[in-house]
Amino acid sequence: MMPKKPVPDKKSEIIDGETIKYHANGKTRWSKGKIVDGKTEGYWEWYRLDGTIKRSGYFHLGEPVGEWITYDEKGQVYKVVTKKAADTSMDGIGKNCPAELSEKDGSVE
Repeated sequence: MMPKKPVPDKKSEIIDGETIKYHANGKTRWSKGKIVDGKTEGYWEWYRLDGTIKRSGYFHLGEPVGEWITYDEKGQVYKVVTKKAADTSMDGIGKNCPAELSEKDGSVE
């Protein structure tokens, strides 16, 4: 079995307070949103390699919350789900675990 190649970090930049990450080609936007104190915060969008929007949603303290929308290849709404905030009342247990969107399928992990 061949060893897996390490996945390089995505090219990213901060413009007007928003972190923008790019697909492996370094040109097409992959995601856009704010990072506050190392955690995803507020409204975020993810894009396909062709530049169409793939998913959008909100974060609070790195946790997905509220309405999350998945779009089809034409940019039309395909699915809407509502995420509830994690219980953060246990002295930090269960929080500060930034969700990442899977580039493969657009799911929140």
